[in-house]
Amino acid sequence: MVLTYSKSTYLLLVFTICFQLVSCAQHPQKENQNHTATPEKAATKTVKPGADRVELYLSQLLNKNVAIVANQTSIVHVLQRKEISPNVMGAELVTKHLVDYLHDYRGITVKRVFAPEHGFRGKADAGETVIDGVDTKTGVPIISLYGKNKKPFPEQLQDVDVVVFDIQDVGVRFYTYISTLHYVMEACAEANIPLLILDRPNPNAHYIDGPTLEMKHTSFVGMHPVPVVYGMTIGEYGKMINGEKWLKDGIQCDLTVIPIENYTHQTSYSLPVKPSPNLPNDQSINLYPSLCFFEGTNVSVGRGTSQQFQVVGSPFHRLKRHAYNFTPQPNEGAKNPKHLNKVCYGYDLSEESHLSKIELKWLLDFYHGHKNFSKEKEFFNPFFTKLAGTEKLQLQIEKELSEEAIRKSWEADLANFKKIRSKYLIYP
Repeated sequence: MVLTYSKSTYLLLVFTICFQLVSCAQHPQKENQNHTATPEKAATKTVKPGADRVELYLSQLLNKNVAIVANQTSIVHVLQRKEISPNVMGAELVTKHLVDYLHDYRGITVKRVFAPEHGFRGKADAGETVIDGVDTKTGVPIISLYGKNKKPFPEQLQDVDVVVFDIQDVGVRFYTYISTLHYVMEACAEANIPLLILDRPNPNAHYIDGPTLEMKHTSFVGMHPVPVVYGMTIGEYGKMINGEKWLKDGIQCDLTVIPIENYTHQTSYSLPVKPSPNLPNDQSINLYPSLCFFEGTNVSVGRGTSQQFQVVGSPFHRLKRHAYNFTPQPNEGAKNPKHLNKVCYGYDLSEESHLSKIELKWLLDFYHGHKNFSKEKEFFNPFFTKLAGTEKLQLQIEKELSEEAIRKSWEADLANFKKIRSKYLIYP
């Protein structure tokens, strides 16, 4: 049962025992595997996402009509009353969905939920249109922001006082949650409604790399002139959208970021909930920036297997060095995967060392194999340029430039972006 007794009693409990509970309690290994960048400090400095820091934002939601942008990653660890012995009350730390928690919190009215790509419960395929509905647990209307309605309509915000955005990102330009953030910020700015971002760690925040998007190639998988991996939390990214005036007509959103506690960009962070159906674990999230380019080619990234974004392969590349093979089948998140029921030959990267750069060698290898050994006419498809954000990368690969030469061509744009990025950082 969610805590609903008086606010003064609740806040007293928060301030008197929250520090001890949150700092010392260890979440179950399966649920949360957070580690700080300095191992010897991990036991005393637990990373605390913005959503868990309820003392910083509940007062801004009291007696308000609230809309929440959320999905399955929007979880919160909060204190709940518990009888520890007859007539003696204490508190325990419990895990709840943010929508459930705020819906049941006295004095807060949740008017509706906005859901991004993959839906509110995170089960839809990549690119699949998600329909509107009603959350069966709370009865709150759910509005999809993936499909024809990527931006909240004015009438969907007319009875809302404040919007809360709480979605786990992975720090990659073509992962669409930052595009959803852009449109939510724009709608809030136009309606003069404040937006609260409950910030969360970025598991790919430890580096910045890749080609920078050219604005003529803007799409929902790339809306801003940033590199593929940009090294910012979603809260920092929201500040950058505002500060660089990337919203329509240069308007700016009334934005507040609830920061993460005990976090730096070098902090190792294992996500407690998978952010989408085809990013099932830490390895897939780390490989995603490098392997997603294959989505714009005739090579599978393992959709339709249990090792999505950890294996790559194609039925057109039966080379000796591609001894590993897999056969895509329909599954959650991939109802009709690329190369359905066809044996794909390639690499198992599930044991690959942790990456701190975009790795191009696998892409170059498959292109070389296609050019020299495949009867398949096309290796690239038009989606490749959208993912890269530039036509240059495909041309460089087709001209058989070395990885070193390709990476060197990114340097000037990366240096310029780092100067822009530095203005909006919240964490060291």
